[in-house]
Amino acid sequence: MREYDLSNAQWRKSSYSDDKGGDCVEISDAHPALVPVRDSKKPHGPALIFPAAPWTAFVEAVKGGHLGVS
Repeated sequence: MREYDLSNAQWRKSSYSDDKGGDCVEISDAHPALVPVRDSKKPHGPALIFPAAPWTAFVEAVKGGHLGVS
């Protein structure tokens, strides 16, 4: 498994997050082919790294309500 240095990554919270400390994810946009994702409540914890194309498909499915989750 390849490791990535994310120590200088710039993170942003989901636009669906609020400032009340709820369950939030953050992503880093500085990696063209990859999307690092982490728990905003644990900024020094691990990050999951997804290939950009499947991540984009996932986000579009969520936005379009195509995951069968209500």
